[in-house]
Formats: sequence, C-alpha cells, structure tokens
Amino acid sequence: MVGWYAIFVEARQEERFQEFINKVYPDENIETLVPKRKLLERRQGEYHERILKLFPGYVLVNTDMDEIDMYYKLNASPNVISVLKNDGYPVTVPNEEMEIILALTRYGEVIDFSNLYQEGDSIKVVSGPLVGREGIISKYDHRKMRAKVVLNFLDKQRKVDLGAHMITKRS
Repeated sequence: MVGWYAIFVEARQEERFQEFINKVYPDENIETLVPKRKLLERRQGEYHERILKLFPGYVLVNTDMDEIDMYYKLNASPNVISVLKNDGYPVTVPNEEMEIILALTRYGEVIDFSNLYQEGDSIKVVSGPLVGREGIISKYDHRKMRAKVVLNFLDKQRKVDLGAHMITKRS
C-alpha cells in the first residue's frame, strides 16, 4: 500500500539515511521527509535562530510497502534501526497527520515560527503554519520563548518543542 511510513534511525543520522535513499534508489518511487522547526534560543543575552528536528530519530518515507523487497531495502539500509510496525506489519502514518505535517512544512522541511494562544493547559494556534491546530502545553519558558506542546502522532502523545513569539492567556 502506498503511504507514508515512519523509519526509526540512529540518533542524528536522519539526513544521512535520506541522502543514502536518494543516491542508491533514484529510480524507485521513494519520497523522504525529515521535518524540522525553527526555534529562537537565547545565548549570552542574544537571540539566535536554531533549526531542530520535529521528530528526532525518525524519517518519514512515502512509498509502496506492499512490495516485500521495498521493506527489506529500507530496513537493511545503513543507520536504520527499524520500520515502525504494528502486529508485524509496517504501519502507515494516518493521512490526517501527514496532511498536517506537510502543511506545516509547506512540502519543504522547516516549520517556521507560530504564535500560540493559551487557554489553561490547552492551546490553539491562531496564526502561522499551525493555525487551527490544538495541543496541550506541558511547559513554557518565557525567557527562551519556547513551548513544549503535546501533540498526537501515530496514535501516541509526543512532546514537541515549538518556538513562539507571543502566547496570551484567555481571561
């Protein structure tokens, strides 16, 4: 079945795996994505823009996993720990979740800054690429202008660091 699959790779080897796939299998119908996000970091009193991976250790791959050899090609690639599976079969990332990720990255790979709206622990994004999305802020650092937000990904709750220029509380 053609779809997006999550490949678990060794730490900090996402780009290397992506380059390997593009170089070794250029004729195969394989599209890779390593979503990244921009964050503002404060160091020595100055703000610096930094780009971090949205899902460290994962590469999203759009291909046809019904072909048995495709599964084995990907699983046997350097730096791969495993293809995410359920009951022994590769599991696709749900279309709704991939639509969000692709919209956030705008079919590129870097998610730009978002402005968050906070209501207690529940937040709703009111502008930027995450507009309309909802999650729960588990931690917000005003000094670093960073929010740890819990989002659902692959039917599991994952914490994601998001940069924020402004978060306001609803009264």
